[in-house]
Amino acid sequence: MPDKLTFVVGTGRCGSTALSAVVNLHPDILSLNELFASVTDPVALTEEPLSGTEFWTLLTTPNWVSDTLVRNGAPPSEFLYNRHPEWRYSAATTGIPAISMMVLPHLTDDPDGLLDELEPRISAWPARPAPLQWQAFFSVLADRFGATGAVVERSGLSLGNVGRLHALFPQARFVHLYRSGPDCALSMSRHIAFRMIPMMLEIAERCGVDSPYELTAEHFAQIPPDLAPLLTGTYDPALIMDRPIPLPVFGDMWSRWIVDGVRNLEELPAGIRTSLSYEHLLAEPREELTRLAAFIGVEARPDWLEAAARLLDGDGRRGSADRLDPAQLEALRASCAEGTAALAGTVAA
Repeated sequence: MPDKLTFVVGTGRCGSTALSAVVNLHPDILSLNELFASVTDPVALTEEPLSGTEFWTLLTTPNWVSDTLVRNGAPPSEFLYNRHPEWRYSAATTGIPAISMMVLPHLTDDPDGLLDELEPRISAWPARPAPLQWQAFFSVLADRFGATGAVVERSGLSLGNVGRLHALFPQARFVHLYRSGPDCALSMSRHIAFRMIPMMLEIAERCGVDSPYELTAEHFAQIPPDLAPLLTGTYDPALIMDRPIPLPVFGDMWSRWIVDGVRNLEELPAGIRTSLSYEHLLAEPREELTRLAAFIGVEARPDWLEAAARLLDGDGRRGSADRLDPAQLEALRASCAEGTAALAGTVAA
């Protein structure tokens, strides 16, 4: 079992995909990209006992939301498998195994071959609590890729999972990656998956339920025609991308996630958590990555630092919100104010 396990948590759109690419360059680190964003069955983050076959089913059952985005011609840039029509699975026919969409292609150019390699081994595992199955999975992949120094899992929109992850993996450390609130919220406003969130919340509100997960077939008649396609699985991406959603909606969303996430992180022992500013990472990559490597428990190899600095060089997303109309920027900053204050408190601490 890996004794050096780290979770990178954040709101999404905070530079975490770039950080996964950087971490993946380190030969001693197993980089698990979007693992818990891919495997979304609620049992995944419980103590529920699972047989090897049940765990394999958990890993490979296609993610309905991801496949729907691909089928409708709106895959986010984070999706990797769908870029290769020569590979075995298709969102339109077979469905793409959950760990094949973003996790395995991050590690290998032959995700189908790796999936075939893993299936008989994992399916034969004895029944044991889900956390032990996950740790065995981490260990198998670390051995397979010779990256036995540490395991780093990073999923977008993961701040809400901090408490559960700590309970299930008490040995793990946590890195909170964050980005300027206005820049992050602006990026969310241009991303199809994040634009779907307020739309789904609007559907739930119109139907009088607290969460989209509570919607039933009986509610469908109450949903206006311009929103109903989201629940059918067949829609024009323009339905989402062209819908007017004020920027402060995303600022409020970002701020709420940050406030709750900072509170959750502060409940962890101080020695197992740290913060990383995306802006600082871009400005001083070698210094920030040296600090990150020490926290994770691996060597800050000079060749890794050099390759990582080259990868991060030229990122033009810093200060993107500053190019907004002044009135828009002021409203966006106001909607982010509570989250910005919460972040300032963690930096000061």
